Amino acid sequence: MRFLTQTRLLLALATALVASSAFGFETLNVWPSTPPGDKAEQYKENGGPYYTPTLEFWAPKAPKTDACLIICCGGAYNGVAYDYEGVMPRDFFVENGVAVVMLRYRTPRRPGVEKHRAAWQDVQRTIRIVRSKADEWGINPEKIGVMGFSAGGHLTLMAATTSQTPAYEPVDDLDKTPCHLNFAVPIYPAYALSDGVDGENKNRGNDATLVADFAFDAKTPPMCFIHGDGDGYSPAGSVAVYLQLRKMNIPAELHIFALADHAFRNQPQDAPIRKYPSRVLEWLQSMKIVEKPAK
Repeated sequence: MRFLTQTRLLLALATALVASSAFGFETLNVWPSTPPGDKAEQYKENGGPYYTPTLEFWAPKAPKTDACLIICCGGAYNGVAYDYEGVMPRDFFVENGVAVVMLRYRTPRRPGVEKHRAAWQDVQRTIRIVRSKADEWGINPEKIGVMGFSAGGHLTLMAATTSQTPAYEPVDDLDKTPCHLNFAVPIYPAYALSDGVDGENKNRGNDATLVADFAFDAKTPPMCFIHGDGDGYSPAGSVAVYLQLRKMNIPAELHIFALADHAFRNQPQDAPIRKYPSRVLEWLQSMKIVEKPAK
């Protein structure tokens, strides 16, 4: 009976996937063997504390762009809130014709290195994988972006502003592939300001400065920021990055929603901020990354 129940569940899941907009689904390991800085025994089945970082490619039935959006959920670099933050935007963009890659980067934090080191390595490698798969997946290697939430928003900024800084030593020929981004969407990014390097901002971000994590190198791309004015991870971080981009003549868009707190799923269903994917899609259309619908 248990076998039959599990079989029915698997069939139902398969049917749901076929019926959904995401028909091209593929899972890949981020690394060919043990990730940089880790030890093989830490990944032993039912033994070690770490899991294998993976990416999932979701292709739309009716593509409206040859761009690809990599999504990095939050979790304080101690977990990845895939279901909580990732599923809704994934489905929204796939249904609107945008290919999506979901990244399950490494957590928890590794001792002795920056809180984001393992995740930063994973996202750089993931961008390289996506770029190398451009022909196979039908995407443009120069239309790759990252969207991330909270810690994933900080990771998005790391990927966007430090692509010319190697996060790890090359492990194979794939690492000769560039890991720059063509656009980025930081959503309530955490840890961006000096008064909140590892938590909420102690002084609401007032008079704080940007952390030194971000290099703002020559390959820093256009960005679209989404933040709530009531967020303990202050929107002043998004504002500070936005202002830096303006100094560099890099196009950027900034949306700050009054009264909205951290983690938009906590907001009422009819709250304007819950419609943030539409704002991002409109920005992608204005940047000519996604086609506007025909009138």
